[in-house]
Amino acid sequence: MVDRRLAWLAGIVLIWGAAIFFKIISLQVVHHQEYSKLATERQVVAVEIPAPRGTIFDRTGQPLAMSVPTESVSIDPLRAPDLGVASELLALVLHMDRATLYGKMKWAHDNHHGFLWVKRKIGYQEAQNLRNLRLEWIHIQDESQRHYPKGTLAAHVLGSVDFEERGNAGIEQVLDAELRGQPGQARMLTDVKRRGIDSQSSTDARPGTPITLTIDERLQFVAEREIAAAVEAHHAQSGSVVVMNPYNGEILALASYPTYDPNLPPQPGEDKASRLNHAISVPFEPGSVFKVITLSAALETTDLQPTSMINCLRGAITLFGRTIHEAHGGYGTIPMAMVLAKSSNIGAIQIGMRVGQANMHEYVRKFGFGQKSGIPLPGESGGKVRQLARWSKASLPSMSMGQEISVTTLQLAQAAAVVANGGLLVKPRLVSKKGNQTVPTEQPVRVLKPETAITMRQMMEGVVMPGGTGTRARLQGYTSGGKTGSAQIYDPVARHYTHSYNGSFMGFAPLTNPAMVAVVTLNGTHGTAGFGGLAAAPVFHAVLTEALRVLDVPKDLPDQTPTRTPVASSEEAADLAIADIGRGQPNILEDADEEEQPAAGQAERQTRVPHQPAGPTVPNFRGMTMRAVLAEAAAKGLTVLPDGSGVARVQNPPPGSTLHQGERIRVEFAR
Repeated sequence: MVDRRLAWLAGIVLIWGAAIFFKIISLQVVHHQEYSKLATERQVVAVEIPAPRGTIFDRTGQPLAMSVPTESVSIDPLRAPDLGVASELLALVLHMDRATLYGKMKWAHDNHHGFLWVKRKIGYQEAQNLRNLRLEWIHIQDESQRHYPKGTLAAHVLGSVDFEERGNAGIEQVLDAELRGQPGQARMLTDVKRRGIDSQSSTDARPGTPITLTIDERLQFVAEREIAAAVEAHHAQSGSVVVMNPYNGEILALASYPTYDPNLPPQPGEDKASRLNHAISVPFEPGSVFKVITLSAALETTDLQPTSMINCLRGAITLFGRTIHEAHGGYGTIPMAMVLAKSSNIGAIQIGMRVGQANMHEYVRKFGFGQKSGIPLPGESGGKVRQLARWSKASLPSMSMGQEISVTTLQLAQAAAVVANGGLLVKPRLVSKKGNQTVPTEQPVRVLKPETAITMRQMMEGVVMPGGTGTRARLQGYTSGGKTGSAQIYDPVARHYTHSYNGSFMGFAPLTNPAMVAVVTLNGTHGTAGFGGLAAAPVFHAVLTEALRVLDVPKDLPDQTPTRTPVASSEEAADLAIADIGRGQPNILEDADEEEQPAAGQAERQTRVPHQPAGPTVPNFRGMTMRAVLAEAAAKGLTVLPDGSGVARVQNPPPGSTLHQGERIRVEFAR
């Protein structure tokens, strides 16, 4: 009996041991991988390691955009003991609306979501207060936050990012892939309450590529300051400035106003125009600045020279059944150089007619108009240049004085660089380096002959000299050249031009070896005070004065040369012209550049440097041969810059003016 019981007990123990053995075999051998996978899924959590976004620097190494560490808070709504109490507690600590937060938590709980972002990018003290609560259903995660240490500086260039730190404007958007980098991953061993115990393995995050821009923050600051002041002073709608190296296309400053702070998300009621990059995205009719292209094409395709006499018909011309007038009197027969200096629309039309439609269209395209420059910024406009087949008979005269075409401030800077660098079209550059790799420069394209570009520079100097339309752009200590423009804004709904203007100025300095070009545009100015020579030229003067000093460009004029203070006269609108030729509308005035000259019968007033003795009086060289002019100038110790051949027709400064130390007399000769 006892032996039977022992046998039964031994059998049971044997069966039990066999069952355990087979179970162990099943767990450890047969189903090992399956159960191991299940255990790993329950115990090991994959945690993403965010990659630091690449820093954006200016050309001098100053950070313009960087990512700084911050924290965000999330919860597990399924583990919160009481949603009402939880929402009230979180709302108190995080300064949030309790009802809104409760609604989000209730929805996540009812839909069985175990994760809910409560607040991203929280402050240090908020994070500490949450940690002190020691609640298991509250999770605080490390993140990074994009920071723009200079505030609004270069906002339209840099752009901004969203909550996921993905670029949504500017360089941040275009180069998002390089800036974002590659996130890493860590495998964290957790306990039953999902608390981290140990990090098993990880893949390091790859930081984003740092980007170095061609922008100089010092010049950018000056450009933004001056354009903001000009827009406010002249009650304009917007404004923009582009400063560029004419030889390699590097953008030294690109300012747009109104502006915004990329550190802040869009605010309710915010003006949408503040986030528009007006320098590249908002095309406009250029007006008289476009005469630079007209005269350049004439020098290339006709026998016209700066001394060639142009009949400006005393201020009126009839074309295709319409009469075009200049606003103030007009001119008779004057040299082509004076057509540019005085900004005569009728003179420009006469020159444009000599160029012809095909040549004009060709050179407009050669200068880069009607096509995007390819600058790495979103939203660039190529402007508008109609196909030659769609030109009307009135298109050529209109185009000659800057109508029937739309351009951007950046395109004008690109065109000005052609004249400044000796005739080459360069592609604007905004990014100089990606990491340690220099971004290559594209090969420029020949647009003008070198001699044509040099001639245009000399003629554009006359614009800023006394008697020209851009004297307020004249620099102290540097020679310069430029062109003013003031175009009435066309209303396509009412089908006529308004009394609002686009005032602009484009120019370069120094004259013989330009270190930089700059274009200033004010959109939506009002009255004659908003003309290019009165509103935009002073901005050019302020920006270039500071830029030349900051970049240590050698001066080519004596320091004591005074800056002339122009005297506004009754001739402020010297080149106002008919606007809507060929549009079937009544004659109205369109383009205006103010002519700076003394009122009739009065001596020109100037501002002199204190304690500087008055210089010699400028002789009257008109009608004299070049040899006679040079002989008389040498006898009186004067410096003359002759231009052309024949007899003296035009001189600047005019006869009777006081010549200041270092000032030269430019004399134009013609037969």
